[in-house]
Amino acid sequence: MSTGTGSNRNVAVRADTFAPMEAHQALFYRDSDEYLAGISAFIEPALERDEPVAVAVPAPKLRLLRAGLAARAAQIELLDMFELGHNPARIISAVQSMIDRHGARPLRYVGEPIWSGRSPGEIREATRHEALINLAWPSGETRILCPYDVASLDDQVLEDAHRTHPGVVHDGRLTASEAYSGGAVPTGCEQALADPPSASEARRFELDDLGRLRSWVSDRVTAAGVDTEHAEKLVIAVNELTTNTIKHADTHGFLRFWQTPDELIFQIEDSGHIADPLAGRRRQAPGRGGLGLWMVNQLCDLVEVRTSAAGTTIRMHSRLATSPGARFGDGVGLAA
Repeated sequence: MSTGTGSNRNVAVRADTFAPMEAHQALFYRDSDEYLAGISAFIEPALERDEPVAVAVPAPKLRLLRAGLAARAAQIELLDMFELGHNPARIISAVQSMIDRHGARPLRYVGEPIWSGRSPGEIREATRHEALINLAWPSGETRILCPYDVASLDDQVLEDAHRTHPGVVHDGRLTASEAYSGGAVPTGCEQALADPPSASEARRFELDDLGRLRSWVSDRVTAAGVDTEHAEKLVIAVNELTTNTIKHADTHGFLRFWQTPDELIFQIEDSGHIADPLAGRRRQAPGRGGLGLWMVNQLCDLVEVRTSAAGTTIRMHSRLATSPGARFGDGVGLAA
């Protein structure tokens, strides 16, 4: 499965852009006071200049910010990261939409994509997102702050944050991260996906099978008891990827399906290779490649991609819970 190649070339930095250390920062905080102080210090210069500011954090922390930044709240676009980022592969596209909306006015964005209670798969993909931020806006025209709760997150998460952010804020002081890996994705994000359960169903498919495959997917989703709209989204998502396989791989692939108490999971395997690390994370014009994977990211709750010269595996998760907070809100911290 190939979606074209992307360029990681650094572009010329304008006089009004930021140094890498300033452009993408990790804020390490221990309590609500450090949280508010760190975010306030980051966004205040933009608010003073009446420049756009967006903050996407888990819902309980939105309440904290609304109270702590009451005098400034009307100037800030506040977003619930439970919704925006429960699939971390959506975030870059959403932030790019904000940048486009504001035109030449530089955006300051606060995004907290990792919190206690996220699954290991979600944390891996959120960590990948943090690394890819450095490729998405290499010119430094957008300034980004990513808070990390040192009281509740695992040491590995915090170590990876030092690797994925050129600048780190400890005790209110911004310094260069000695562990920053230059935008490379931490190796833990590339670990092989766990094998599907033995009870999973599998089908080999080729071009002539796509119509039958859509019916097969619809039958399994309907049998799981999901509503019609949810079922249609999953059929579209699987069809996008199976069609990509036929277009870009060696004409055939494998589709697997299984169900857990919380999720429906579909997996596509083929011999193609996705060369662009940002594929599916930025909306492309039709015909430029990557649009199908972008659509899949909009339709699924988590998408895990493993790709190499040996082939590609894409695992699509769709949660069965009806309340986002029931799955994504547990253990977020600072909720009081």
